[in-house]
Amino acid sequence: MDRKISHADLLELKRWNTPTIYNGWEQVTKHNIGREGINLELVTDYMPHMGPMVGYAITVVIEPGNPAHPKAKPKACAQYLEYVSSVAGPKIVVVQDLDKPILYGAFWGEVNSNIHKALGCVGTIIDGGIRDIDEMNDTGFKALARGVCVGHSWSWPVRWNCEVEVFGRNVKPGQLIHADKHGFLVIPGEDHERLLEATRFMDSNECKTVIPAAQSAWGKSQEKILSDFNKAVAEFSNAVIEKFGKKGEW
Repeated sequence: MDRKISHADLLELKRWNTPTIYNGWEQVTKHNIGREGINLELVTDYMPHMGPMVGYAITVVIEPGNPAHPKAKPKACAQYLEYVSSVAGPKIVVVQDLDKPILYGAFWGEVNSNIHKALGCVGTIIDGGIRDIDEMNDTGFKALARGVCVGHSWSWPVRWNCEVEVFGRNVKPGQLIHADKHGFLVIPGEDHERLLEATRFMDSNECKTVIPAAQSAWGKSQEKILSDFNKAVAEFSNAVIEKFGKKGEW
């Protein structure tokens, strides 16, 4: 796993919401900012009050509607947890549910969230269901999911440490993820090094240009408001061009 961001920098990245991280990422990446990195389907953050989470992906595939898996692979759960424990944290468990779009059962609840929290996982992104939301909150285990359900059915690890597809996005083990109530961003390894610098810059640039221009509009004519705002946009864009060599969007 190629980790280019220190734990201290991860803590700082966690102070911003995911859209702010995206604003920085789009300045340093060569990827398609409208199609890559971000979730392309609706996802719900069931613990928005916990704020953002950031960590490295560990992956697992489940199929709760299929009772054959526990019988065919009785040791799979123990083997999967060995994999979880072998990876350094902070970790975000990314779960693909093969039963999609049906929610036959939840992989996450009070017990599983406590086990994974003890093994250094900060939360999950699951294209499937969760349950025991209050208990998961008590555990401090954040979950972005497709829905909630009552039972767990046969929620058994089918395979793990593999590429998965969740919410229209492919995720590989070890990829850096930032997630909150807006969705999630999977950050390519080549973009790690300048991510924090770019995020700091873009956030500061907005605070010094377009936001003050909009907030100081009280008592001005429409012509003056637009004039001031257009100047602020130009100042914002010029700062981005000078820093990154391309125009930033406000």
